[in-house]
Amino acid sequence: MSKKKKRDIEKNYPIKDFISKLRRLADSLEKGEKFEIKIAGERIYVPAHATYNIEHERGEGQEEIEFQIKWSIE
Repeated sequence: MSKKKKRDIEKNYPIKDFISKLRRLADSLEKGEKFEIKIAGERIYVPAHATYNIEHERGEGQEEIEFQIKWSIE
């Protein structure tokens, strides 16, 4: 398998698209299945064994919540 390039992007979506992606993620989690998502033109395959966490950050004049999904590349 070829090595993937490093990538660090942030993609904004209209609220309807964001909700749709969250619903598909929740459905995959409930079924114990992998999750597929396309972000900025690249298809990402999230394995069912991924780790899920929520992060909260507070800084100067703003707050942020990140829903994170992490897994090892095998």
